Amino acid sequence: MAEQQGLSNIKGVSKEDQQMIEDIETMMGPEPAEMGFVKNTFWGRFESDRVFPYPHEDKEEREQCDALLEKLEAYLKNEHPAIQIDNEQEIPQWVIDRLFEMGVMGMIIPEAYGGLGLGVTSYNRVLELIGYYCSSTAVMVSAHQSIGCKALVMFGNEKQKEEYLPTVAQEELSAFCLSEPNVGSDAANQETTCVESEDGEHFILNGEKKWSTSGAFSALFTVMCKNMVPGEDGELEQKGVNALICTPDMEGVEIFEKNRSKTGIRGTQQARLRFDDVKVPKENLLHERGRGLNVALSCLNYGRCTLSAGVTGAAKRAMNQSTKWVQTRYQFGRPLAEFELVQQKIARMSAYTYAMDALLYLMTGMLDRGDEDIMVETAICKVFCSDYGWKVIDDAMQLMGGEGYVTEHELERIWRDNRIHRIVEGSNDVMKSFIFAYGGKQLAEQMISVQDALLWDPDERAEDNFRRILTAATSPQVLERAIPLGLQLFLGIKPERPSVEGLHPSLDSYAKRLSKLVQQHSHYFKMVSKWEREEIVGRQAQQARIADNAIMLFALTASLSKFDDQLRQGERGPAFERDRAALEYLFSLFEVRIRQGVGELKRNADDAMRRAAETARAHNDTLPNRDYYIHEASPQKGTGRALPTEHVEQFPGEGFEPRGKQEPGGDGVPAGDGAATDEAEANVGA
Repeated sequence: MAEQQGLSNIKGVSKEDQQMIEDIETMMGPEPAEMGFVKNTFWGRFESDRVFPYPHEDKEEREQCDALLEKLEAYLKNEHPAIQIDNEQEIPQWVIDRLFEMGVMGMIIPEAYGGLGLGVTSYNRVLELIGYYCSSTAVMVSAHQSIGCKALVMFGNEKQKEEYLPTVAQEELSAFCLSEPNVGSDAANQETTCVESEDGEHFILNGEKKWSTSGAFSALFTVMCKNMVPGEDGELEQKGVNALICTPDMEGVEIFEKNRSKTGIRGTQQARLRFDDVKVPKENLLHERGRGLNVALSCLNYGRCTLSAGVTGAAKRAMNQSTKWVQTRYQFGRPLAEFELVQQKIARMSAYTYAMDALLYLMTGMLDRGDEDIMVETAICKVFCSDYGWKVIDDAMQLMGGEGYVTEHELERIWRDNRIHRIVEGSNDVMKSFIFAYGGKQLAEQMISVQDALLWDPDERAEDNFRRILTAATSPQVLERAIPLGLQLFLGIKPERPSVEGLHPSLDSYAKRLSKLVQQHSHYFKMVSKWEREEIVGRQAQQARIADNAIMLFALTASLSKFDDQLRQGERGPAFERDRAALEYLFSLFEVRIRQGVGELKRNADDAMRRAAETARAHNDTLPNRDYYIHEASPQKGTGRALPTEHVEQFPGEGFEPRGKQEPGGDGVPAGDGAATDEAEANVGA
């Protein structure tokens, strides 16, 4: 049988889809040597040893992190100006200085370079705590370490680390420069370029970047750019993407916009930068020439976890606050919490936050132990925590009613701040297609190879078809793959359920339920591939249904692993009983949703949806562009409505100027915003 080919070889897809698949395959690179946990579930396998027992950091590190958390929480409760940060759209320099002093800004940097050298789990525990109190600060801390200087920690050589890491560990911020006006999810198609200088000593960097968090105040940039080299005809052509270390003092670096006014995380500042013939020393190349996307994708694995940690902290605070509210808010002579629809929201919040916590720290444990194939898992962690964290926060808003919508209770800030997380670090819509495609890629390639070997190809001559099919039909290698697949696709005979092993005996019933769900997930991935054939490439609604099932399966697995750990640790008390009930509800709820998702693979409203979308788009084309905002990189740019600037605060760039140390209370800055009163602490809960 012929060697398995990439998905870009699927016949019958459009040129645009084929090019998209080729670009993604190039960006992702070769498959890791070992298949990760979620990819195995697409095959109907359950790798118990990858998820059981629940991972833990070592005792010494946990104690070190506990001490940091205690000091940090005292600061966040009593001094941190969260309300001021939101109102003034800026994190004061004294706050950043304080975080540097505590070691928070250098957690992931090795001790040899001035950092704390903490692992991924400890780092995310800190981000969760910061997210509980202030999402703007959580995003700023995460952007600095998860993506800003993480590339240098992971891929820098010794000279680069010695030169730059001490500064970003103890004094100055760093920024990640990936997105551009015309580049968002399509990360491989950078427009910023670098070309080797004539003397061979520099890369000449040209282009523009946007959405660089803290870029206007950062002493170090990690910049992604096209690696342009002369081709055979002498013309420049792209050979991959480079990752370059840049600093704001390099000639030709322009910070022309410091920030834009936003709905939430208003304290963070996203800069726009322009590079005009910037001479970057060749020794500032990170990793290997042309392998910059490997750098970017590796960093995003960590950024997707810290984003999840921040929203998990925020969701827990929203849950605690709103539950306290309905326990103490009376209507019709009794607490609101006694009404069943209120109880439904309380139960959902409890189940979702339990799963978010379990999934996040299973994921960080995988990263800490060095699991190689975890890109699908980190994508799931990001999608689940941002989706379900938003559901928790929105339920909390509903429970608090009009009072939740006013500024004083701070819930509306949590609500505004955390809507962004479904958009950034990979839009959830894009991530679901990625989870479907990359999670099932190797299985899909095998299915295609069997199909190519045994099915009639109208593009081939008859004699070539007969020869190929006869050869394949007498090959043990082909038959070993084709017979079970044929029995499943055409006769409905499913492979056996996988064994789920290693759990506490009292959880045996959950293990059996999980095993059945994995079997079902694998079966219907194959079936939808059969039903849709090559059209599956563009059927994102179908892809999302499979991805949603994969996401819920991983969340259930993580929750089961976490509760197994709690049982073995001998936990007892109200929190333990809450978690036991949360697990039970989560399983029942997700089993129903997975069955619904499976049913919709065959019976859905997708055809009507596509017609409705087509006619709505046709109608929209009749509306004049001049009445609406048009994206700056659109082919129709300049035809739309001008952006309002008179009543929206603008943040023009002024170049990089490191701000000096600043003490709380200086320049009219209050030492705290009064958010941590005794009453507020009692309502929010720790």
